[in-house]
Parts: sequence; C-alpha cells; structure tokens
Amino acid sequence: MIETLALDSIAAIEPSHWNALHFGGNDADELEDWSYLHAIEGAGLRDFRFVYFALRENGKLRAAAPAFLTDYRLDTTVSGSLKRVTDAVVKLLPRLLRIPMLCLGSPVTERCGIGFDAAATEAQRASWLDALLAKMEVTAAREGCGMLAVKDAPVAQDALWRRVFPQRGLRALPGLPGATLDLPYAGLDEYLATLSPATRKDLRRKQRAAEGLKIEWRDSLDGVREAVMSLYRATLQRAEFRFEELTESYFENVLRGMPGRALIATYFEGDTLLAFNLILENGRRLLDKFLGMDYSAMDRYNLYHVSWLENVRHCIARRIPVYESGQGLHREKVRLGSTLHANTLWYRHRNRFVDGVFARVDKLARMDDGEAQCA
Repeated sequence: MIETLALDSIAAIEPSHWNALHFGGNDADELEDWSYLHAIEGAGLRDFRFVYFALRENGKLRAAAPAFLTDYRLDTTVSGSLKRVTDAVVKLLPRLLRIPMLCLGSPVTERCGIGFDAAATEAQRASWLDALLAKMEVTAAREGCGMLAVKDAPVAQDALWRRVFPQRGLRALPGLPGATLDLPYAGLDEYLATLSPATRKDLRRKQRAAEGLKIEWRDSLDGVREAVMSLYRATLQRAEFRFEELTESYFENVLRGMPGRALIATYFEGDTLLAFNLILENGRRLLDKFLGMDYSAMDRYNLYHVSWLENVRHCIARRIPVYESGQGLHREKVRLGSTLHANTLWYRHRNRFVDGVFARVDKLARMDDGEAQCA
C-alpha cells in the first residue's frame, strides 16, 4: 500500500529514516540533511513556510523531499535597468509581480534533495516521484498556489527528471551551477601549482596583503553575533539576486544543531570583524554556505580570495578531499580550479493561459549566460 503525505514539520519523520534516503546521487550523510533542514525550519525565515512530502510503502519511508511555499517575485533573477523598472512597479502595485508558489527544494540548500530508498529501481524512483508530484498538485490547490516549481534539480539526475517532470507539465530553465574543487594535495603550495601562472601570482599577492588579518574558526556566534549580522545585512544589500533573507536564528540554529559539522570562520583586523564564512563539513566535503564581508576593506585585503585560500588550507589540513563553494561567481571559481555542476529550475503555472504566456517569455528569466561549461 502506497501513502503520500504533506507534512508541516520534518520532525514528523525520524532523522535516521530521512537521512537513509539517497539525496541527489550522494550517499546518506549529505551535509544538508535532517539536522540542517530542521535548523532552517525553526529559523523564522520571513515569507517562507515549509512542507515535506513523503511517500510510504507498506509503512516504510521510500521517498521524501523538502518543499516551501512563498510569494515568488517574477523579477527575482532580473538585474540592471530592468530591475529598477520592476522595483518601481512593485512599489506602486505590490502584488502585480508576485505569484503564490509551491516549490520542491529549499530556499537555502544547494540543490533539490529528493531522496529515494537506496534499493529502488529507476522505474520505482520515477513512479514514486510522480506520486510526490501528484501530492504536490493537491497541496498547491489547497494552498491557492498558482506556480509549481522544482528549485536546483541537479542535471546529474536529468534522466529521472525528464522522465517524470514533463509528464506533469513542468518546463526546464537553466539554473545557477554549483562548483566543487578537488583537493588531493599535500599543501596549499601544491594546490597553487595547479593554477595558471597569472592566477597563481595573483593569489600569492593577495595572500601576502592579508597577512595582518587574524583568522579564527568558531562553533558559535558568541562574541561576534552583532558584527556577523551587520556584515550579513551589508552583504545582502549588495547581492545581485535576492531570494531569501537569513535571520540570526538561522546562523544560531545551524551552528547549534550540527555540532562538529557547522563552523564559522572569522577574519579580524585588530578587534574589528571584517568578514565571516559559515561552512558545513564532514570528512569528505566542505560546503561554503555564506560569506559576509565589509566591502570597504576589499581593497586592503581581497576578502573573497583570502577566505577561498583559507578554506582550501583548512580542507587540506583536515584531509577533506572536496571543497564545494556553492552558486554564483562561477567564472571566477573556474579560474580557481573548480568544476561546475549544472542545476535546472522546473516550473509551470497552474492556470493554462498564464502558463502559455510564461512558455513564450521564459527565456528572459534564464540565469545562465552561456559562458561557463558545467560537468
């Protein structure tokens, strides 16, 4: 007997059962696991409500995925002069560019974590995924959501997505790629030797310029809480694309809820905090979740590249073989030796007429610029 559920809290599912499912082709100790999602759920992210879709067969959890409800701004991925126009429109008509949306995935994970029983066949995965989407349709109707979407579906699983999503009317748009850097090196110099001479020279210069910084790794916000949130808000204001706004509770909950796996690297000039970096890690991967910085200090310290080199050093020292640096700045990450991994956004509007309009103009919403190659 198959049962599909839409749950209000991930606490309704046993952590070990959730984590036993395979996420995105990775093994069961995915960093953005039950603990991370539970931390997000209690973080009070404004304008988001979370739901969790689960499928049980004869009482056993076979598939599950996080999801969220929000009012989606259609100009979220718009920038430049067009963004100024849409901002002006929203001030006059606040609801015009907003559509209630139900989306598989999470606003603060790197990819859509749809988990399946490890022993499932491809046919079972497709069948279970279709059943989850059917439950999603029912939930969207109940919640009055016009838009259905899947955020950051990894292209590595494209065969499954293309087998199921189009049957439900979902269309694909390229999303922002993620980036990983393999680090099979004995030291930082060995990593630098793999880069082009120009890049190597550039990084060494930036590394020397930052020798006056004090770098500390912490497992809590104690002593830096206000400074961290001030840097976060300043960084958010400069972001080209803004989807979610994190809260102090987000940082607190992640650090508290993932002991030994969540850390924050801090960068001080004297007693002044200039940058912080929230990271998740285990024995096989370090995941860079958020970098906040004082942009007025960029000319002195090149904080982005300093934090990059510190994360590489940290990984090598702890024999962590993969540094995952997330989305954004993908051309620079390729220059620094990373491999890109493509993601896809799938969507449709539940109103056929509106959906037909979106189908004709969706190229305007593309987030990739066609210049980077993904694995």
